[in-house]
Amino acid sequence: MWMRALVLCHLLIAADLQSSNSQNCSLTCLRQGGPGCDYCRINSDEVDEVIGLKHKGTLGSCIPWPCFQLLEEEDPRLCQHFVQAPHDINIESVPSSDPNLDSVVVSWKPSQYGIEFLRGFQVSMQSLGGSGLACQLFLFQRKLTLSASHAQKVYKSDMFSGLSLGSDYAVTVMALPVPEKWEKFYHSKIFSTRSCEEKNGFLQCKADWYPKYVDVQQKEGVVTVTFNLAPPTMGITSYFCICTADSKTTSRDIIPNLSGNQTHHSFALEDLGEGSNYTCEIAANQVDAVRKVFYVKKQESTTEHHNFPYWTLAFLFVFAAAIIFVVILVIRMRKRYTQTKKLIIGPEIMIKQHEEEAAKKEEIVPLCGNRKNPPTLLICYSRCDGPAHMDAVMKLASFIQQHMATKVSLDRWDSLEMSKEGQMSWYCRHIRDSDFILVVCSGGLLRQRPQPSPQGVPTNMSEMSCEASSHSKVMVSLMGEEVGRAISGGEDLSKYMTAIFDYSDEKDVPTELRPVVRYKLPADLPLLFSRLHQVPLHSPGRYVSIKCISEEEFTEMPAGQALQQAISAAAKAMTELQHKQDIRLKIPE
Repeated sequence: MWMRALVLCHLLIAADLQSSNSQNCSLTCLRQGGPGCDYCRINSDEVDEVIGLKHKGTLGSCIPWPCFQLLEEEDPRLCQHFVQAPHDINIESVPSSDPNLDSVVVSWKPSQYGIEFLRGFQVSMQSLGGSGLACQLFLFQRKLTLSASHAQKVYKSDMFSGLSLGSDYAVTVMALPVPEKWEKFYHSKIFSTRSCEEKNGFLQCKADWYPKYVDVQQKEGVVTVTFNLAPPTMGITSYFCICTADSKTTSRDIIPNLSGNQTHHSFALEDLGEGSNYTCEIAANQVDAVRKVFYVKKQESTTEHHNFPYWTLAFLFVFAAAIIFVVILVIRMRKRYTQTKKLIIGPEIMIKQHEEEAAKKEEIVPLCGNRKNPPTLLICYSRCDGPAHMDAVMKLASFIQQHMATKVSLDRWDSLEMSKEGQMSWYCRHIRDSDFILVVCSGGLLRQRPQPSPQGVPTNMSEMSCEASSHSKVMVSLMGEEVGRAISGGEDLSKYMTAIFDYSDEKDVPTELRPVVRYKLPADLPLLFSRLHQVPLHSPGRYVSIKCISEEEFTEMPAGQALQQAISAAAKAMTELQHKQDIRLKIPE
């Protein structure tokens, strides 16, 4: 009957694979202990025939079923033996025909503790960040009893195929049977599959490819660039080139004629100033393509000098002077005519012309179209750094809500609702319902609660607020558990973010929140906007500039000025507080 329990503990997905240590045999052979049935792989057809399950979904996932639940009526002693988890788990990549997928084989050694009761192994493969799951089941025959010497034997699984290149997976090897009283019956290991370059070579990987050969030639003022094309198997049909010098940028798209030369292509760089040093980049016209950098200095064009008679030179000089005089006269008359025309044009026409010109230069980038409502953001912080730091947090929340199209939740804005629900209930509800959570980290977030004075009264208002805000540490611990659960389950961490102001350090970020993305404000306001609205800031040949949010422009708005002043005041207060604490340490009690 132990065979029936082991079969129900596993849903087999990979069935007809080859292995050097296991054999193809039936459950009947395993049960009777026939020759050649010492260590066998079990397929789903055998499960259907013996158990009588016509629908494989009845078995559920790869999680083993409780042993007591199935065998307590027959022999409950079968579920009380201890079999410790296997060890020395290794993952070995094996050749596969598909260039876009990887294949591996798992090997392990059984533990010597409880090996005489060992009945087999279950191996499962889980994709981190995805839903892919594959399982394999291997069983010993009932009459076979292993000794301690078998703990040095290496067992191997069948091949796990169809794994994505450059991805993270977790493999779990479990000893069978699984008793309900024990916990250390399995061992897991996280590994990464080979990258495309490791398996197929650099020239066959689209994501890592870039032009390695770039040659620049100049002749008679024309700059010609020659570069190597991507292999035809990658399907890259267009490229782009960007050159920058003296705050001036020129770009152009390159579409080579693949019906001719399929290995190299040449094109001319235009609109380059003479004598300027240009930094150029060339890459495939793909998202996040690797760029090749090269440098160009356009030489000044040379002309041949001839000897002319003196009267010819004098005539040319007089003619040039006359042309310059006429040009200056025309410019002055046109300038006077323009000034007169500006006085006649009404202000409403001037505004319309200005708006039309601005519309021609700007490019509108729409936000994510799938979201009907603005994203919601919960801001958590510590009150242990004084009122100046709390004022900076409030100014940050106001700026995000006014100029970043985001609905912000802040405890000081919802004090009435918090008094009804309670602080912990209010925070838990917003952590669950908010689209994003931003923790503003500072030195007070890591400090312990301050000690009261000998009379039992806090020494200043900062300490009082710090004592009253111990819930911030509880919130950090709660979010740390959510982050750890998301990491172990391969879930998305984009909901959680941390931030520090200019007067804080990266060491102020709690250890449990360091795996999530971190921003330094106000310099990273555009990156924060990109995360909230899922708008990429870079694309081939373009850079998206968000108005009034960049580090240079956010102070042009009243809310931005208030945020900058609050950050400066908080930095000054932090410096003074640290100076006072240093003086206290020097004065003996």
